[in-house]
Amino acid sequence: MKDNVANITRKVLYVLLVLSALPGILFYAGIMSTDTFLNWGKIMLILGVLVLIVAPAYTIFNNPKNLIKMLISIVLLAVILGVSYGFATNQLSALTLETYHISAETSRLVGMGLIATYITFVLSIIVILYSGVMKIIK
Repeated sequence: MKDNVANITRKVLYVLLVLSALPGILFYAGIMSTDTFLNWGKIMLILGVLVLIVAPAYTIFNNPKNLIKMLISIVLLAVILGVSYGFATNQLSALTLETYHISAETSRLVGMGLIATYITFVLSIIVILYSGVMKIIK
């Protein structure tokens, strides 16, 4: 069953890849209009969000023990985002904010995203090093 689901998912993803590459080629060749291309992007965004919601729900339905792992991951992500937001500041002047047509809050959210990226990068390096050391020890 698991292999069957993996095969179906793989085929669907390949079809979506081809269906996404084709509008890109048509747009840059000047055959497809900007509005159509943007609408296609919206459709792909909606499909991505659906997969993002349905895939974990399907996994939890098949193996309820994974719910605890998923909840731990969500809490860890919330903590990382909270810490990142706490450290983020708006260091742009009012003139710069007006020039780029952004608010101080937008600047702070961008900073939060950057800090969250740095934190997850460092955590991933730590996990890679830890797993390597554990393999050597075993």
